[in-house]
Amino acid sequence: MKKPKKSIDYALRSQEMAKAGNKQPKRPKHVPLRTCIACHETKPKRELLRVVRTPDGHVMLDPTGKKSGRGAYLCARLSCWENALKKKRLEQEFEVTLSEEDRAGLDAFIATLPRDEPVQPPEKAQKVPSGRKKTTS
Repeated sequence: MKKPKKSIDYALRSQEMAKAGNKQPKRPKHVPLRTCIACHETKPKRELLRVVRTPDGHVMLDPTGKKSGRGAYLCARLSCWENALKKKRLEQEFEVTLSEEDRAGLDAFIATLPRDEPVQPPEKAQKVPSGRKKTTS
């Protein structure tokens, strides 16, 4: 005579294990990072502004971050934008020269940015003599 097979409900069993406290801790959410082309600081993608070269060759600001084309990121600081335009970083990144119309659009946006607060350099630490004498060989 054959023994009757035990039917195991695996879904029910896994639910019971979950209730028993075998929960794994939640992983922290992945935050995509991007680098500013002017100051080279790495920041979360949402803190930077995206500039895009569209497939037809125009360069414009991309507030949604979803326009198609080649993108580059800049901080929301006036100094980064001025630096990027002065050193032609956008033109280098996009491998295109900015037209007057594109430049005017970017300049209009730059005019809305607040002035940067001057950053004071950290105080220099004074050198403390080590008390050791130099030896000559």
